[in-house]
Amino acid sequence: MNVSVIVTVMNEGEAIRPLLDSLIQQTRLPDEIVICDGGSTDDTLAVLAEYEEWLPLRVIVAPGANISQGRNQAIAAAAGPIIAATDAGVVLSPYWLEDLARPIEMGETAVASGWFESDPYTDFEVVMGSTVLPSRRDIDPDTFLPSSRSVAFLKSAWEAVGGYPEWLDYSEDLVFDMALHERYGAFPFVDTAVAYFRPRGSLRAYFRQYYLYARGDGKADLWRKRHAVRYLTYLVGLPTILWLIWREKIWGWLALFAGVGAYSRRPAQRVWDNTWGWRPPARVRAFALIPIIRLVGDVAKMFGYPVGLWLRWKQRGMRTEG
Repeated sequence: MNVSVIVTVMNEGEAIRPLLDSLIQQTRLPDEIVICDGGSTDDTLAVLAEYEEWLPLRVIVAPGANISQGRNQAIAAAAGPIIAATDAGVVLSPYWLEDLARPIEMGETAVASGWFESDPYTDFEVVMGSTVLPSRRDIDPDTFLPSSRSVAFLKSAWEAVGGYPEWLDYSEDLVFDMALHERYGAFPFVDTAVAYFRPRGSLRAYFRQYYLYARGDGKADLWRKRHAVRYLTYLVGLPTILWLIWREKIWGWLALFAGVGAYSRRPAQRVWDNTWGWRPPARVRAFALIPIIRLVGDVAKMFGYPVGLWLRWKQRGMRTEG
């Protein structure tokens, strides 16, 4: 069966080269690669043109398209019955396409879930990736919902669930996954089909990323309980601990350290594994960053989620008026 790889891009420029190079190096080459450009104003299209000699590229230009619209346009234009989706800014393992397409080609499933790994360039990014990304042993393959950095599905399955939700600009792949999961059940988990991507390199970039993710959650009405627990923790639990520190001193500090330790335990285990060989001062700094990164991410989510809820309410009002 023919397999079409689809990607959306926007002002990637030279950053798109590692992805294209990794596609050239696949043990199974895609039958076509359909790339939807959202209206790049840099040299992205020129870089893509350089690879037409090496890859079966088709480029669609759709100025103003969001990522869902771009993916849907690329999939609609794809000729293959199997679609493998990935993102600009990643590097694919050599067996990515071969392994990801196999269970679908064998008729075992309509959807196959790949995996993703952190590809850090700096010490800070090592800690960032270890703190915010799960490891392979952290997830349950039966319930794991893949990122569209690494997923494959039948084009007919995409059609059956109505494609990616074009009213969403973030968290769109989760909503798409949920629709596929409801229709087709659990996906085979192909952990050898790995997409490597670089974590955010600063707290500012990380804050923006998680603000937008949470805004998408609110707009899509996702993870209500998770967000409720977060607000409860910071608006009730933390003030209670601060009150204990003021009144009881030692017991308050013990409660704070216990809470931070419990909250940082699993990221700390991943940091320990990923910083093996670092000198002690660097390792201490790495562990000290964990609660800071988690705090920044939580604050970003608490700001972004209500904005998403407001956008959802506003959009629903516009539909009602229409």
